[in-house]
Amino acid sequence: MSHSQTGRFSKPTARQIAFQVLRAVHNGAFADVALDRELSSARLEHPDRRLVTELVYGSIRRQRTLDTLIDQLAKKRASQQPPNLRLILHLGLYQLRYLSQIPVSAVVNTTVELAKTNGLSGLAGFVNGLLRQYIRLSQPTATDIGSDIGLGTVDPLRLPPDLVSRIGILHSYPDWMVELWLSQLGETETEQLCAWFNQPPHIDLRINPLRTTLEQVEAAMHSAQIAVTRVPPLPQALRLPQGVGAIDSLPGFADGWWSIQDASAQCVSHLLDPQPGEVIIDACAAPGGKTTHIAELMQDQGIIWACDRHASRLKKLQENATRLHLSSIRLLTQDSRDVPWFVNQADRVLLDAPCSGLGTLHRHADARWRQTPDTVRDLAQLQTELLQQAATWVKPRGILVYATCTLHPAENEAVVRTFLAQHPQWQIEPPTGAVNRIVGEGVAAEGWLKLLPHRHNRDGFFMVRLRRCDESNVL
Repeated sequence: MSHSQTGRFSKPTARQIAFQVLRAVHNGAFADVALDRELSSARLEHPDRRLVTELVYGSIRRQRTLDTLIDQLAKKRASQQPPNLRLILHLGLYQLRYLSQIPVSAVVNTTVELAKTNGLSGLAGFVNGLLRQYIRLSQPTATDIGSDIGLGTVDPLRLPPDLVSRIGILHSYPDWMVELWLSQLGETETEQLCAWFNQPPHIDLRINPLRTTLEQVEAAMHSAQIAVTRVPPLPQALRLPQGVGAIDSLPGFADGWWSIQDASAQCVSHLLDPQPGEVIIDACAAPGGKTTHIAELMQDQGIIWACDRHASRLKKLQENATRLHLSSIRLLTQDSRDVPWFVNQADRVLLDAPCSGLGTLHRHADARWRQTPDTVRDLAQLQTELLQQAATWVKPRGILVYATCTLHPAENEAVVRTFLAQHPQWQIEPPTGAVNRIVGEGVAAEGWLKLLPHRHNRDGFFMVRLRRCDESNVL
């Protein structure tokens, strides 16, 4: 890899591109959007693309830890450093702390070069000094020799005694999130969950049984030297190994044999349990992973209304439905809170509600810094309004599944309890039979499902199946 200075004619390095993405995120861009934009315009080899991705997502995930190191190593706190310098220090410290395969000398040299390239030549000595200080503090002292910590395992990061701050700084989360998980899970499991979310996400496939079989996709992947594994007890799920490259060039994608969908998300449509010939409404459908799964489970027989207020995201759903050769899906660009004409029309309704995404923090590196207790409160209000409206669409004796990919009780249990208290004609229906065999791993005593990443090794999800018990056509 070239570490040459980015001049007018030279190609930018992986680290320069990572810095440009981090700068865009600092200015308000979403991490995945900014990364895609930079990678699509840069002509990088596969290893360099992986390095950019690692540096960007890693630096964003570990932001609090890296800021604390700057606070402890520099005279000025991280928040007082020039923004570009702070991002460059994040990149250098991230590599030193978390990427053992890169020689420390290369980290120091390329980070100093990055400062010079981006108008910070006067601070290049400071960057060099701070990184070398981190390296020096990481070396065992004479008093450590003979102890059980081993060579090079001294941690320069000083942690406070307070439990919330200690976990928040060590694993890099805001205090409110740590407090939330401590209250639900206790110390040991909170640390396990925090560590799990700091790992790169795995990618699961959902095979399309109308076009292929699990065995056929397995064989095609193995022929291409891709070691997929099954995700029991899910009947359609296969897990890809890390670093498989471009998804749309994998065997079977163009033929509509499979879609990308995490194993937890696959449980949602199984819990809904749609049947051929039914009318189904997916209230917040885009980008369509669950909509297309519902169509597959119904053998593409019946009508599925896919509602979403974003036309651009519904376009993506239509592209996927076309690729999967599904014809039962109808699109409706509308806010589901403003759709009165579906009253008493649906056999089943899915409300996969917009949420804080606290079950998918490994996939969305910046979500831990974007969400706050205030945004959670606003989302809970939106979820409540959506659930009230979606319930009016269900026929007597029909089913409604409420699902989120968050771990926040205010968006999950509290929303459902409030709804049930106000709608006595509805009740929770725990999964039974074949559905329970597929999704039953995380069923709580109340009948809803909670999938916890560190326990189930998949995205965090909440889902509950509700049945309308009155016989009348009036809600």
